[in-house]
Amino acid sequence: MTQAKSARADWRAVWAGVRERLRRELGDAVFEAWIAPLTLESFDDDELAIGAVKPFVRNWVANHYVPRIERAFRADGFAPAAIAIVMAAPQSSITIGANALPVREAPEAPATVSYLPQRSAAAESADDSARGLWNRMLHPQQTFDSFIPGGANAFGHGAAKDFAEGGQADLPLLYIHGGFGYGKTHLLNAAALEFRKRGKRTLFLRAEDFMRHFLGALYRKDTLAFKEELRTAEVLIIDDLQHICRSTATASEFLYTVNAFADLRRRVVIAADRAPTGLEGLGADVKSRLTGGLVIALDKPDRDTRLAILKRRAADFCKHKPDVVLPEAVLERIADMDDASPRELIGVFTKIATYADLTKKPVTLEVADEAVGLRSSPGVKTSIEDIQRKTAEFYKLDVKDFHSPQRARRVARPRQVAMYLARKLTSRSLPEIGRRFGGRDHTTVLHACRRIEALIGEDALFRQEVDFLSQMLQRKGDL
Repeated sequence: MTQAKSARADWRAVWAGVRERLRRELGDAVFEAWIAPLTLESFDDDELAIGAVKPFVRNWVANHYVPRIERAFRADGFAPAAIAIVMAAPQSSITIGANALPVREAPEAPATVSYLPQRSAAAESADDSARGLWNRMLHPQQTFDSFIPGGANAFGHGAAKDFAEGGQADLPLLYIHGGFGYGKTHLLNAAALEFRKRGKRTLFLRAEDFMRHFLGALYRKDTLAFKEELRTAEVLIIDDLQHICRSTATASEFLYTVNAFADLRRRVVIAADRAPTGLEGLGADVKSRLTGGLVIALDKPDRDTRLAILKRRAADFCKHKPDVVLPEAVLERIADMDDASPRELIGVFTKIATYADLTKKPVTLEVADEAVGLRSSPGVKTSIEDIQRKTAEFYKLDVKDFHSPQRARRVARPRQVAMYLARKLTSRSLPEIGRRFGGRDHTTVLHACRRIEALIGEDALFRQEVDFLSQMLQRKGDL
C-alpha cells in the first residue's frame, strides 16, 4: 500500500469497526458463525482480501454476505476498490483484535467475490442448499411492455407495474391470483426485472423452491442460515404459492418471512392460482397477512385481447422467420377458442407456425381448424389409466413400470411423458396424478411436466412423439 492511500484509510482499524457493525446488525449467533472467522489478509491499493480458513466458510460468505460487508464499509464512510474472499493462511486466524490482524499477500487464485461466484465441485456439493436460492434466470422478454393488457387484466398489469416502480408505499405486499396460463408468472418476471433495474436485490423463487430449501435446512438443523439468506434480499417474489400449503412448518416459516419483510418495509410479490381465502392448509394468520396486501385477480382475456396476444406473437415469430406469415383470418380462428388460456393459444399458434416453417406451405383456415380441433375433441374424456396404457404401449413398457421406483431412463422419461399428458388432458390435480403414479409427491409431477415442456421446445422429434400420443388419446376410436 502506498503512503498516500495509507493516510486515507487504516484498513485494519476500519475492518475492526466494520466487524462490530456487522455484529450489531446480524446478531451474535450469525456473526460468530460467519463473520468472526474472517481475517483481513491484505489491503494493497485499497483492494481488500478477506480470509477464511475453511473453504465452506469462504464460499458461503462470498455468496451471501459480500453485499452486507460492502454496505457496512460504506456506512462507516469507506469504499474499498474491491473485496475478495480468499483462503487464509492457517496462522492468520489466531486473533480478532485490530492491532493483531496479520497482513499477508492473498493466496494464489483467490475466490473473486460476486453474488454468485464460480465454485468448485466440492463446494457445490457441500453448499447445494444455498446455491439454488439465487439460481433463477429472468426472462428478458417478459417485461411490462410485452404484456398485452385487456379488460380482464389491465388493472392487474397496471397495479403490478406501479408496485414495482415504487408505488403503494404503504402496502408492502402484492398478491396476484388467476388461472394457469393467465400471465401471473409474466407479471412476476416483469416486476423482478423492474426491481433489479432500480438496484433492488431481488430474490425470485417458486413456492416449491422455498419449501425444499427450508425443509433441507430443517433437516440439517441450519434454519438460521436459511432465514439470514432470505433476509439479504430487498425484494422477495414467490410464484405458485398454492404448492406451499401442504406443510405446516413451511407455511409458518413463510409467514415469519413475510412479517419480517413487512417490518423492514421491504416488498413482497406473490402469485397463486386462487385468492388467499381459497388456499388450503393455511391458517387464518397467514390468510390475514396475505389479504392485508394489494390483492389483484387476472381473469380469462376476452376475444380482442386474445387476438392482440396472437398478433404480437406472430410479429415476434416473423422477426426470426420472415418467410412465415399467418393470415389474420387464421389468427382470428385461434382467438375464437373461448375456453383457452393465453398459454394454450400460444401453443396452438406455435404448432401452426412451426408447420408453416417446416413444410413451406401456406397456412389455410383448414389447417388452422385441424390444429384447433386436435387440441380437444368434444365429448372425449381421457382418464389417467388410458394415458398410462397408451403411453406404456407406445414405449413398449408395462403399466406397472409407471408405479415402480425405477429411475432408469427407459422408464423415467416415458413416466414423465405420461404425467405431463395426465396434467394436460385431465382435470386431475397434481397430488391426485402423483398418487396414480405409485404414490409420488405433487412436486415430482410438477418437475416432470416442466421437464417435458422444456424437451418439447428443444427436440422436434420428441415433440412429435408427445403430439402423436396426445392426439391419439383425444380421439375416441384410438382408445
